[in-house]
Amino acid sequence: MPVAGHDELKLTNEIGMAIPWLEDCDIAGKDVTADALLTQRSLASYLVERQAHYHFSVKGNQPRLERDIALFFAQRQGADFVELAPPDHGRIETRRIWCTIALNAYIDFPHVGQVFLIERECVDKKTGHHTREIALGVTSRLPQQASPQRLLALNRGHWSIESLHYIIDWNYDEDRSRIRTGFGPENITRLRRFAVGILKSFQKPNQSIAELMRTLCFRTRLVFDYLRMTKNSLTGPRAS
Repeated sequence: MPVAGHDELKLTNEIGMAIPWLEDCDIAGKDVTADALLTQRSLASYLVERQAHYHFSVKGNQPRLERDIALFFAQRQGADFVELAPPDHGRIETRRIWCTIALNAYIDFPHVGQVFLIERECVDKKTGHHTREIALGVTSRLPQQASPQRLLALNRGHWSIESLHYIIDWNYDEDRSRIRTGFGPENITRLRRFAVGILKSFQKPNQSIAELMRTLCFRTRLVFDYLRMTKNSLTGPRAS
């Protein structure tokens, strides 16, 4: 985010800019989701004071909070809600969520309504490869305000947005970019998002953006086809 003064003063980061960025947003009654970096007590208090609700991921930057939630769910039984995703994109995905209010008065975090654990299991239909991921979180919504199904949907919605940032960082190493002066950071991130948008329009099922980028490195003629810069440019996704 630009800051008054010369380029050397642009030392902002996500934590410092979260509250100023939200000042002009109408967030009353809304759920504000964030990844673990923004799981901060000051932001949680600010959101509740603005009559909004938070839905935060919990990881190692809040070690005690992470440890307390993980310990509570270590001996979990049946899930509070189970969601089976459609078997598209060549995989079968199962999501389970456990929620509790038992830690509300114990953990050191403001305005806690529930804590939760989400388990994601994924099986590749072609290879049979199995993966399992665990995610912890905290929300200001009480059970009567948000069921386990709704919390799972909120979490899913957050990561559908976060996945774009993951793709850009993974393929362009954006988090370690050294472009910092003038409008350079804003311009380069727009170009990267433009490129990912084009790639997604030609992406085949089960093909990652990274794989497609490697293909284009060896078949540069396809780049010009995709950009409609050749006479034989295709009007739709390339068939081969």
